[in-house]
Amino acid sequence: MTSSKGAAHLFIPANYVRSEANAAFLEKKLGIRITARTFNTVTKLIELSQGEGPNMDNLLNIRDVVREKYGQAARGESCCGTSGCCGATNVEDIATAIGYSEDDLNAVPDGANLGLGCGNPLEFADVQPGESVLDLGSGAGFDAFLAWRRVGPLGRVIGVDMTPDMLAKARANAETLNAKNVEFREGIIEDLPLKDSAVDLVISNCVINLSTDKPQVFREIARVLRPGGRMLVSDLVLNRPLSEELKNNVEAYVGCVSGASLKEEYITYALQAGLTEVEIVHESNYDVGLDSIGETLRNEALEAISSVKVRAYKPQNSECCSGDCCE
Repeated sequence: MTSSKGAAHLFIPANYVRSEANAAFLEKKLGIRITARTFNTVTKLIELSQGEGPNMDNLLNIRDVVREKYGQAARGESCCGTSGCCGATNVEDIATAIGYSEDDLNAVPDGANLGLGCGNPLEFADVQPGESVLDLGSGAGFDAFLAWRRVGPLGRVIGVDMTPDMLAKARANAETLNAKNVEFREGIIEDLPLKDSAVDLVISNCVINLSTDKPQVFREIARVLRPGGRMLVSDLVLNRPLSEELKNNVEAYVGCVSGASLKEEYITYALQAGLTEVEIVHESNYDVGLDSIGETLRNEALEAISSVKVRAYKPQNSECCSGDCCE
């Protein structure tokens, strides 16, 4: 493998091969010659893996860490020191601080709100009766159940989560509500267990930043949206690059900070997936604590990150696939 003077050497797993434009983007941003094509999200996870060399096993280990930490949250155990994963101990206070109303809190079963979000994705989603809604990283079902109340009996809500404990909790909550048109499926957001053009709206709350392949998440969002459908996600983004120490802190990764992308990159990922009219409809400071990473890193993180709500659309002229995938 050849490289320009001073460039680092990386081997990127074949599963992460992407377009030539993405490879050029990575090389320009990081000064790295690569043997396969990918985005810097993969590189960030390689750094986090702390292994002898980058490989798929290391990347999957990061996913295992995230799954275990959020499993602890579902079981009521502390997952990130004295604060919640991407949230806080007092779940009611954090929910109201990031945009949920008292009516929202009263509309869901006890235990559905685990304080794991960074904003209210439904605030700007304009959910309509009869719509189909997909919630990425649905957790115990908080946003899914709020969406369910808005779509009504003729609508449908699907939650996808990779954590068995979360799925069990969400399904139990659905039974409590007798919410028969809400279902929770096990899966990863990089490979959604849905057919093409299946839903009108995709929502997510502080989950995409945990992905090991954010561009692929946006490609999946574009795939499952119906033509003219929309995305409204709440997430954390970076206003400036993080220090190496903070980037390599796994607790900060699970806490939704060190895995976050720069704001401009995040928007680019959505555009390159084929989504249009991508815009940040709301942005605010994010001051939920990350006590377990120490005061110095915590202060750096709070200065570097913003909570955003991002809206985008799938073009009306997008072709539905053949067969019954659009049912």
